[in-house]
Amino acid sequence: MTPEESIALIKANLAEVLNPEIIDDVILKEKRHLRVYWGTATTGRPHCGYFVPVVKLAELLAAGCHVIILLADLHAYLDNMKAPLELIGHRVKYYEFIVKGLLKAVNVDISKLTFIQGSSYQTSEKYTMDRFKLEGMTRISVAQKAGAEVVKQMSDPFLGGLSYPLMQALDEEYLDVDAQIGGVDQRKIFTFALENLPKIGYKVRAHLMNTMVPGLGEAQKMSASEPESKIDLLDSPDLVAKKLKKAVCVPKKLEGNGVVAFVEHVIFRVVSLKTGGKPHFTVERRDEEPLVYDDIEKLKSDFEQDILTPQLLKAALTKALNEILDPIRNEFEASEEWKKVAELAYPPEEKHQKAKKQKDKGDPAKRAAALAAKAEQLNVKDDGGEAAP
Repeated sequence: MTPEESIALIKANLAEVLNPEIIDDVILKEKRHLRVYWGTATTGRPHCGYFVPVVKLAELLAAGCHVIILLADLHAYLDNMKAPLELIGHRVKYYEFIVKGLLKAVNVDISKLTFIQGSSYQTSEKYTMDRFKLEGMTRISVAQKAGAEVVKQMSDPFLGGLSYPLMQALDEEYLDVDAQIGGVDQRKIFTFALENLPKIGYKVRAHLMNTMVPGLGEAQKMSASEPESKIDLLDSPDLVAKKLKKAVCVPKKLEGNGVVAFVEHVIFRVVSLKTGGKPHFTVERRDEEPLVYDDIEKLKSDFEQDILTPQLLKAALTKALNEILDPIRNEFEASEEWKKVAELAYPPEEKHQKAKKQKDKGDPAKRAAALAAKAEQLNVKDDGGEAAP
């Protein structure tokens, strides 16, 4: 791959690139491989939306980049305690298992990757002093704006959520990278880093942004905190089918359609990576020839014309997705260590049943007297006849 081809692949299939000239300078002038990091906060169980950044990581590796995956454990806690402190260590291990499984499922050589745990350096004295520097010069409104699309928003936010984007900016320096990759929902954090790292003596980096896959329900994006919006990577084949069957997929409408977007940004690209060639997507039909797509625009056109119906598309996506997920599920079932980590990382929630309130029946003697008085009032006859009016 020539330097120009490498640059083209690094910038391909992205929604936006900030400071792309940094990428050009590293490869063309400094004549070295680009160092890139992708961070993931170890919160809820990862879902199929993770295929989007993972496919891009595969492309970056193919372009000769040195890729670092940051398992951001402290960020997981700071985002409104989505990962309680006592579970963080287990969730880091779970995420390492699942991310490696994802990468192997799309034919990525994981030996070329570096995994780093955030707390391994984020508690150091130097990092802490740099965080204090940023905190000292950052207004609350600016910190809230930076994390608006990533950190859970509240009318009375915790301090941890305000520190989240500041720490993500510092991670670029402490991981010694030239670029950071994330979803378009992280754009405000990226611009915060561009504006503020130079104020404490650090250089700016390039930022690569993936498209976000819309949720399968009403949610704008797949989210670990929105169960109806996502398919977990370890969901059973039947559960995958059930979730896709219930997914919102309005006929002939492409905008905000999570099912069509998933085929475009996940299935097409994963199949292309696995086969080393052009993508293909087959839609079986009962009494007609199958529809075979190697061009997403043709698929979209057929969907808008109702040649490709939501029912046909969902059935085809279910089959294709289960084929991709099978290796991950099989690896999980074969690993006792992974299964044990999963139980520790995501213990079942205890359901508290409300105790039935016992009626106070009072003193037995008083109750008997009350019944006798009522009987006398009704003038009950000894022979069992009806009471007198």
